[in-house]
Amino acid sequence: MEYVAVIVPSLAVGALFYFVMKAIFNADRSEREALARAERETGEKPE
Repeated sequence: MEYVAVIVPSLAVGALFYFVMKAIFNADRSEREALARAERETGEKPE
């Protein structure tokens, strides 16, 4: 049982890291899509 007590905190931190990174990448993808959409609507070229 002591093995479970040692592994659980590491698994919890790993799961938290996974969800934080997933949220960051989703936000970045959404921002890039919105920027591309705005550039298409205005007809501007990216630098």
